[in-house]
Amino acid sequence: MSSKILLVDNDIPLQTMLAEHLQKVYRVVTANNGQETMRKAFIEHPHLVIIEVDLPGMDGWEVIARLREISSIPIIILSKKTSEADKLRGFTLGVDDYITKPFSYAELLARINAVLNRTRRGTGTLENILIVDDLMIDLNRREVRLDSRLVDLTPTEFRLLEIIARRHGKAVSEEELTKQMWGEYRHEGSTILRRYIWSLRSKLEEDPANPKWIVTVRGFGYMLE
Repeated sequence: MSSKILLVDNDIPLQTMLAEHLQKVYRVVTANNGQETMRKAFIEHPHLVIIEVDLPGMDGWEVIARLREISSIPIIILSKKTSEADKLRGFTLGVDDYITKPFSYAELLARINAVLNRTRRGTGTLENILIVDDLMIDLNRREVRLDSRLVDLTPTEFRLLEIIARRHGKAVSEEELTKQMWGEYRHEGSTILRRYIWSLRSKLEEDPANPKWIVTVRGFGYMLE
């Protein structure tokens, strides 16, 4: 199966044209801003990211920095920023190549092939990471980051967050959570569960009394929104 490329640019006509060419050789998925790039990276598991750093909102520099914190996925910058300072910044962040616009498609294809040939997916890829917006859960390292900030969780808190995150957008009942955490369901388990939910909220939420991450589904359980 051909390699998958995540192509990131907010110049839609250029991105569309380039995607059409690359799809003759590779599988291509696209994103137009930083937040969408992070979501696509974790959902699609690309073999290579090609990114314009001049993006709206979360710019490409921040996307690259976040990806490099948790992954060795190959990254090529394809940008209208042509200064030596920008190129040095890119390589300092750990990108594999830097190509300036305008560019030759033949040269781009040759550089893509070179990067893919010298890199292999392995340790540090994204298959074992859960992401919900700015919340990243690394199942291998047992680490949680919120806005790139490392969140210090106990093993029990981590396991509870993992269970809820795997059902992102869907409510998980108190009974199911208690069974998965501690085995056979007991009524007193709900009290213990609520204590851990509050502990998680105190570490993840700006206002634990009005949570935006782990919300209560009244009369049922909890959900990671």
